[in-house]
Amino acid sequence: MTRLGFVIESKACIACHSCAVACKVENNLPDEVWWNRILTDGGPNMDSPAGTYPNLSISTVPMACQHCENPACVKVCPVGATYKDAETGVVRQDYDKCIGCRMCVAACPYTGVRNFNWDEPKYAIGQPMGALDIPVHEKHVVEKCTMCWHRLAKGEQPACIEPCPARIRHFGDFDDPNSEVSKLVRENECSQLLEDRGTNPSVYYVM
Repeated sequence: MTRLGFVIESKACIACHSCAVACKVENNLPDEVWWNRILTDGGPNMDSPAGTYPNLSISTVPMACQHCENPACVKVCPVGATYKDAETGVVRQDYDKCIGCRMCVAACPYTGVRNFNWDEPKYAIGQPMGALDIPVHEKHVVEKCTMCWHRLAKGEQPACIEPCPARIRHFGDFDDPNSEVSKLVRENECSQLLEDRGTNPSVYYVM
C-alpha cells in the first residue's frame, strides 16, 4: 500500500508564501483562489503578530487539503466526485462529476481548504498559465489541492515542495517505514490538525 502525505516543520516556517505561490502558478489557479495558504496564528491579519508591542508573538500554520485517511468529504458526496485514490491515498476531485452541491465543503472540518467557483474563472494576466496537463477550472464546481496529481503521475513531487527556502516541507509515503516522512514522524514530536475528528490527516506538523 501507499499513503502519500506531508511532514511540515511549521516552527521553522518563515512565512515567505513561496509554497502558496508555486501552487497557484503550477495549477493555474484563478484570481482569489488559493489551495495552499500560510495562516497566521497571531493577529487579525495575514503575517500580523498577536499581543501589543513589545510583547508580541506569532506562529504560522501552512494549510491545504489534509488528504485524510478517513475523509469526511468523500462520505457525503452524492455523486462520487470527491473520492480517495486507492493506490496513493490522495483525496481527489472529479470536476466532470461535481454537481456543485458543496456538501464536501460543509463536511470538511478544515475550513477554507476547498474552493467553489461561483463564476467563470478569471486570471490577472487575461489568460491561463501553469502546467499544460492540469484539469481546466470550471464554473460551479468545488476544487482543492490535488497533491499535484499531474506531477505525481510523472514521478515528481508536488510543486509546493521545491521552492521552500527553509526546506520545511517534506513529501513521501507514510506506508514506507524507510521514507523521509516516516522517519520524521518517528523521530519528532508531531501533531495532526483536529485529531479528535477521526479523519487521520496525511499532513503532520513537527512541534
